[in-house]
Amino acid sequence: MTNADQSVIIKPAQGKRPKNDRIEMVRRIIENDPWSVNVLEPVRALGLPDWAIGAGFVRARVWDELTGQDRTPLGDVDVLYFDPAAADPAADASLERKLTDIRPDVPWSVTNQARMHFRNSDLPYRDTEDALRFWLETPTAVAVRLEADDTITVLAPLGLDDLFGLVVRPTPETRKRADKMAAYRHRLATKSWPQTWPGLRVEDQ
Repeated sequence: MTNADQSVIIKPAQGKRPKNDRIEMVRRIIENDPWSVNVLEPVRALGLPDWAIGAGFVRARVWDELTGQDRTPLGDVDVLYFDPAAADPAADASLERKLTDIRPDVPWSVTNQARMHFRNSDLPYRDTEDALRFWLETPTAVAVRLEADDTITVLAPLGLDDLFGLVVRPTPETRKRADKMAAYRHRLATKSWPQTWPGLRVEDQ
């Protein structure tokens, strides 16, 4: 195993295994961006179980890099963790306040994935990685974690092809349910992703 392989832990699911070059690209994009690292650090300090930051934090940063753009402002920074013993939403709100005290310039959003299956009418998730499979679109189902030794763990249960291919499509779990497909289409209608990142291809089926 090379040093590059050792510095990134990938937990693929359903036979999806991101290519090593794309794994390394995610790692370099995050590690070489001081703002991203500085956002990861206070979350790591909280010591949350199975934590990661996902969604636009990774997706937008990668798309900015691929399209040669400056950083796109984020509407929120999605902090995920998995703790069945802390299923009260008030715990998430408390964590958001702690992070806001440290970095008031960051739009924090904290959600315990151990309870989110209730809101989404899914079967219980096994862990944070499993929860990503149930998100609406494929390029958003990616998250990263800064480990104690400053290496980056990448959670990409559906692979990285769509993220690096500038493709937005429903996840397999989204396609299974009409209500999730409706939510997917509504979400896309509220975004301006194709205008923000030229060359983006969006599927609505």
